[in-house]
Amino acid sequence: MGYNVHKEPVKARSFIGVVPEVSNPYVDLTAWENLMLVGGMYCIPKRVRVKRAEGLLKMLKMYDARNRKVKALSKGMRRRLLLAMALISDPDILFLDEPTSGLDVMSARMIRSLLLKLKEQGKTIILTTHNIDEAGMLCDRVAIMNRGRIVARGTPEELKIRFGEYIRISLCFDREVDAKLVREHFNPYEVVVQGRRLVVICRSKDLGDVLDQIVRIAKERGLSVEEIRASGLSFEDVFIKVVGELG
Repeated sequence: MGYNVHKEPVKARSFIGVVPEVSNPYVDLTAWENLMLVGGMYCIPKRVRVKRAEGLLKMLKMYDARNRKVKALSKGMRRRLLLAMALISDPDILFLDEPTSGLDVMSARMIRSLLLKLKEQGKTIILTTHNIDEAGMLCDRVAIMNRGRIVARGTPEELKIRFGEYIRISLCFDREVDAKLVREHFNPYEVVVQGRRLVVICRSKDLGDVLDQIVRIAKERGLSVEEIRASGLSFEDVFIKVVGELG
């Protein structure tokens, strides 16, 4: 935003909101008191901060809990409160560290939905996450890190195109299969076995061979294939491929 973060840290911080990985609101204050405290630190006029706090709490479905102390809130509600605290100053740049880590499905979905809305409003969001599919879902550009070093960067689609020759075969047998036996059949392909489900990642040109192996396993073990699908790689598959290339 045109300010040197070393020479003009206060000015620079006025444009920034932060959601740390570890929830750190004041536990002996209520959700409302935490928002008023942070708003005051940013010198936001009381009338403005009250209006923003009400809007944020309603948007995050926390308004009814505004007068509850933080120590009485669930982990999901604390994460939502942290996000509200980061947004009370209406920052241009938002830093998020594992914002949905350990949350229930509904809380995680709510936070992702809000981040997409903030992106549409033109805010810059820098997100770190171990949830690879979440990165592919939310981010315009992605940097994949391995051992503290950026090893690939680009849009999610650009990174998927890099491995466009690969496909994912996902199928379900009518009963569980021996994981060790299956891996022997599909060597050297990447294979994941979970009970009745089997996922094989291979090059498109090897699809015929993979299907032959599936038929062979089914015949040898008296299995029936209940479902089979072929698709491009997921963003998580791409991450594994990128990191795997580095040994």
